[in-house]
Amino acid sequence: MPSLFDPITLGAIEAPNRILMAPLTRTRATAEHVPTELMIEYYRQRASAGLIISEATGISRLGLGWPHAPGLWTRDQVEAWKPVTEAVHGAGGRIVAQLWHMGRLARPDVTGMQSLSSSTLRAPYHNPDKNPYDTPRAATLDDIRQTIEDYGRAARHAIEAGFDGVQVHGANGYLIDQFLRDNTNRRDDDYGGAPENRIRLMREVMERVVAEVGAGRTSIRLSPNGETQGADDSDPEAVFLPAAKALNDLGIAFLELREQAPDGTFGASSVPKLSPKIREVFTGPLVLNQDYSKEAAQADLDSGVADAVAWGRLYIANPDLVERFRRDAPLNTPNPKTFYAPGPEGYIDYPALDQVETEAA
Repeated sequence: MPSLFDPITLGAIEAPNRILMAPLTRTRATAEHVPTELMIEYYRQRASAGLIISEATGISRLGLGWPHAPGLWTRDQVEAWKPVTEAVHGAGGRIVAQLWHMGRLARPDVTGMQSLSSSTLRAPYHNPDKNPYDTPRAATLDDIRQTIEDYGRAARHAIEAGFDGVQVHGANGYLIDQFLRDNTNRRDDDYGGAPENRIRLMREVMERVVAEVGAGRTSIRLSPNGETQGADDSDPEAVFLPAAKALNDLGIAFLELREQAPDGTFGASSVPKLSPKIREVFTGPLVLNQDYSKEAAQADLDSGVADAVAWGRLYIANPDLVERFRRDAPLNTPNPKTFYAPGPEGYIDYPALDQVETEAA
C-alpha cells in the first residue's frame, strides 16, 4: 500500500505526496473580499503540501457572509489571486480554489441581503453579536439557476486566476449541505423530499463546474456523518451514498470527506463514519479529513479506505508539515486566538523546521 509520502494522481493534478492541506478560513482578505499580499506568503510557505485546498472562497456577494473572506466573482478578486497561485507554483506547489456559498449562514450584516437556503429555517446558532443570522428565503427555481451560474463563473475565474482546479464546498452546513439534509430541506418540489431530489442541486452544480473546467480539475467536499452547524439528516446513508455514486459517474478528480468522530476536537458525532461504504460506490481518489494523526492517516491508507488525508489546523502552525512528518519532528502548536485575527501574527510567522534548527545550533 502507498505511504503518505508517495505521489498520487488527482484527476489532472499530479500531487507529490498524500499530505494535503485542508481548506482553512483565515479572514486576511479585505473588507471587499479581495485577497491581500499577506496571503501570498501564507500560501507560498505551505507549497510542499501534496495539494493545497484554498480557504473557502465566495462565489457571489449573496453567498459570502463572512467578513474578510476572499471571493472569486469580481475582476479585482481574480487579479489579486494571481500572485498567490504564482507564488505557490513558483515554490513547486499545487493549489485548487474551494468555492463557497454559505446559504442561510451568510450574515446579512456582511452581504447586505437576506440569506438564501433550501427552506425558510434560520440556523439554530443565531447570536445577534457574533452570528447575526436571519431567516432565509427559500430558493426559487430562478435562484437555483442563478446559483448554478455563479458556481460556473467562479470556477472559470479560478482557472483564470491560475488555480490548478476547484473544490465545491458541499459540507459543514452550507448551501449545498442545506439542500442535501432532510432537517434543513423541507421542499416539496424537484429539489426536496426524496434523496434523489435533495442531491439534485449538488449534481447540477457539479455538472456545471465540470463543463467549465473539466472533470479532472473538479472536486467536492462533503460532511456525511452527524450534525454540523445545524444541518443534520435522519438517514445519512440514504442520501450520501447516492450522492457519492452521482459524483463517481461524473468522473471528478477526487472526493474529500470531513468525518466527525465521537471525540472530535471541532465537532463530534456518534453517527458512524460513512467513508467505508462511500468507498464502495466512489472509485476515484478519496481524501479523508478531521483530527488525524500521522499514524491514523497511514493506517487508513493501508486499509484502502483513503487514498490521501487532508490536515487543517496542523497546517496553520506547521507550514512544512510534510517534512516534519517525514522526519518525525516535533510539531508547532496552533494558537486559536490568531486563527481569524488580522495581520501576520499566527499567520505567516510560524517557524519552519530548518529555521528552528538554525536558531538552536
